[in-house]
Amino acid sequence: MSITKHNWTKDEIIAIYNKPMMDLLYEAATIHREKHDPNVVQVSTLLSIKTGGCPEDCGYCPQAARYNTGVEGNDLMSVSQVKAQALRAKSSGSSRVCMGAAWRNVKDGEEFDQVLEMVRTINKLDMEVCCTLGMITENQAQRLAEAGLYAYNHNLDTSEDYYKDVISTRAFEDRLETIENVRKTNVTVCSGGIIGMGESIEDRAGMLVALSTLNPQPESVPINALVAVEGTPMEDEKPVEIWEMIRMVATTRIVMPETQVRLSAGRTNMSREGQAMCFFAGANSIFAGDKLLTTPNPDVHEDMKMFELLGLNPQKPFTKVSQPKTVEAEDSQFAPLGEKPRWSRPGHIIERNLEASIKSKI
Repeated sequence: MSITKHNWTKDEIIAIYNKPMMDLLYEAATIHREKHDPNVVQVSTLLSIKTGGCPEDCGYCPQAARYNTGVEGNDLMSVSQVKAQALRAKSSGSSRVCMGAAWRNVKDGEEFDQVLEMVRTINKLDMEVCCTLGMITENQAQRLAEAGLYAYNHNLDTSEDYYKDVISTRAFEDRLETIENVRKTNVTVCSGGIIGMGESIEDRAGMLVALSTLNPQPESVPINALVAVEGTPMEDEKPVEIWEMIRMVATTRIVMPETQVRLSAGRTNMSREGQAMCFFAGANSIFAGDKLLTTPNPDVHEDMKMFELLGLNPQKPFTKVSQPKTVEAEDSQFAPLGEKPRWSRPGHIIERNLEASIKSKI
């Protein structure tokens, strides 16, 4: 039986990543079968509850206000709109709804109260609820936990070394602090990254070092392939080859055996055969629906056809961790503190991000 290890080194992970493909697949698939049902894959729906207008400069993101990407901004959705989308997702086979808002960080107030009500509403539908809202304080994490949040997503994106070439408006340490704040509650952690941003294999290994040395390791790790969107600084990056995704999924499975490995953005460029290889290598979750926040995603009916072809079954909710209880707003033990945390702003210049920003104004 494989034992969860928390002291992986970059050299060890690179050695795994570079193994002969058949050896890598065999090892990953063996561990996957020890820890998970290989014929069960979770289906999640990602819902953008507030789109566009983000003040950050993440080089991959079409929602950044400083880039001209054609993304139409939308204010925060209503609770009733979110409930309708959640019911639709549930009827299509999803067991989890992930709500994303294009914020730098959560701010106490009416909008956050509205998000908390969305969490309560979806949890009462007996679905897992995940949020990705930017950086959060410990008190905000506690309020989300009270509402019934199952998971909080805050991706590391890449290695600490390469991070400074992707984002200049927030620090890598801020991401780790947000994860630490979530860990002070009963909410599970979802944190992964993106490959195909121009990073090296060493950077991919570095990201896995940062995730795998967390104790406990994240319950969920999304592996995204960059979707290069016109207008972003990374619009000219070449698509990730399927073999790179398979290697990354397999390596993640070996390094984090208990974790739910999520085959996330970039699936529209993957064949059924390629996705099947990723499932064999240890991926056991996908995002369904026609969009992942703002980028294209395979149609849910096509995914269900693929599941039928491969003999896969959608995972039921609360299989890994029991359903959290919902505390109503009037019974909450955690009041809004009106906090103004000093999240860092490194302020260094990333040339390609600056060029894309200037180009958007022409």
